[in-house]
Amino acid sequence: MNKELQTVFHYHESTKHSQQRYAKSLGYMDWATQPDPFRSYKGTQKTMLPLSLQNPTPPYSLLDEELPAAPLLLESISQLLQFSLGIAAWKISGENSWAVRCNASSGNLQPTESYLVLPPMADESLCTISHYAPKDHSLERLTAFKSGFFDTLPKESFLIGLSSIAWREAWKYGERAFRYVQLDAGHAWQALVVSAKMLGWKITRLDNISDTSIVRLLGLNQTSRFFEDEAPDMLLVVSKKNLSPSLDISALLKSLPEQYEGIANKLSPSMYDWQVITEVEKATAVMQIPHKRTSECKVHREPTRESKEVVLKRRSIHVMDKEESLITKEQFHTILNAVNCSLDGKINAAHLAIFVHRVQEYSQGLYILVRDENDLENLKKECNASFLWEKTDLNNLYILDMLDYRAASKTISCNQDIASDGAFSLGMICKYSDELLQYNAHRYKELYWECGRVGQQLYLEATSLGLSGTGIGCFLDDLMNNNVLGLKNNTYQSFYHFTVGVGYVDSRIQTKSAYQNRV
Repeated sequence: MNKELQTVFHYHESTKHSQQRYAKSLGYMDWATQPDPFRSYKGTQKTMLPLSLQNPTPPYSLLDEELPAAPLLLESISQLLQFSLGIAAWKISGENSWAVRCNASSGNLQPTESYLVLPPMADESLCTISHYAPKDHSLERLTAFKSGFFDTLPKESFLIGLSSIAWREAWKYGERAFRYVQLDAGHAWQALVVSAKMLGWKITRLDNISDTSIVRLLGLNQTSRFFEDEAPDMLLVVSKKNLSPSLDISALLKSLPEQYEGIANKLSPSMYDWQVITEVEKATAVMQIPHKRTSECKVHREPTRESKEVVLKRRSIHVMDKEESLITKEQFHTILNAVNCSLDGKINAAHLAIFVHRVQEYSQGLYILVRDENDLENLKKECNASFLWEKTDLNNLYILDMLDYRAASKTISCNQDIASDGAFSLGMICKYSDELLQYNAHRYKELYWECGRVGQQLYLEATSLGLSGTGIGCFLDDLMNNNVLGLKNNTYQSFYHFTVGVGYVDSRIQTKSAYQNRV
């Protein structure tokens, strides 16, 4: 086993929560060093994007249909960003206010940053790279240059680069923060995919691009422009048609100027150095190995709401109303069907172990949604030998145990009532050790990205049905792995938990529409 894999395996084990101890953190909230949730670049040319709130969007139920593609204009770029990474609303409690964004984030700390690499547009003769600033919904131009790269792509295609500032999460969560950073990258990726569908666009993650290339493209190697480290995540290509996940960007990289404009704002007066996060960041920066492909499936949904209403209404709920959280069988199936298939044309690695609490026509118990049927026999072998493995009416959903798991689900989720008071909660169980050994340490990040994408989709499906969801990053790893599922090794590991039900609305917290100062 190479050094990078050893680092990843050690990190995952050392950052597990247990009943005896939680993963290392400061143990208190150091409010004096709380990071700014908004990155900005001083000294750049800023373009204010037109707001898209009045734009009609397709019904949410039709997003998996072939919709007409919008032209590449400033207005369409604006809509893509506003309904994916933009601010959905402001929350106000007393003298405190905070932004809620369309892309979910652990603790609403928002470590993910986004950059657009655009071809020449309108009267512009140059390609540009800009940072998206969600606070005022603008683009901050970092550089402009000549390149024939976009001539090799379908007309009106462009790139989006995602990166992460781990300090934003580590400030609160300590060593476990790297996990949450990667989940948030997955949430952002899926938020972009859904927003692109509203415009009839397709998004493909390029899986032949090294972290070094992304760093160069986004200017993250120009360390004099940054106080906090910003690490590369992924490079996405946006187009009117599905493209290959392999793309040669060498011509683009050769066209780039050595130095970009703009100095990144300092997010905190000081930082605590979590060395273990630096180590796992370096270990997972190795060149990725493309994962096996499969077909993407289309989800059939009954008509509910307009797409933009769904993404703007998405919230993380802190309290579930257990008296109101009984949902129908049809709602349960709709939510699970939306994540049963591959979200990106790659073979699924995450299965959903589900605690059913309040679902009509379903007995309370432990179920599993096997998102890759080829994995079924191996799951049976690795999990508790007493499990039933009885089929249900939903494809790939099996009954494992017919018991009341409400108390257990609460205990596993760090004693949080939201895991037991809703309709159901779940743990995303990933193929783990074999995946890393076969595809190298970069695969660790990709597993979290898949879980983040599933989480973002669960949020949206629940919201579209008038329900609520919450991602749960605090859970007792091995209590889920070993005690509940009976796993005896690290072939599978629990990566992310989630709960769905009817949320309790706190009337003391006011909601203010986003970008009111620009209306």
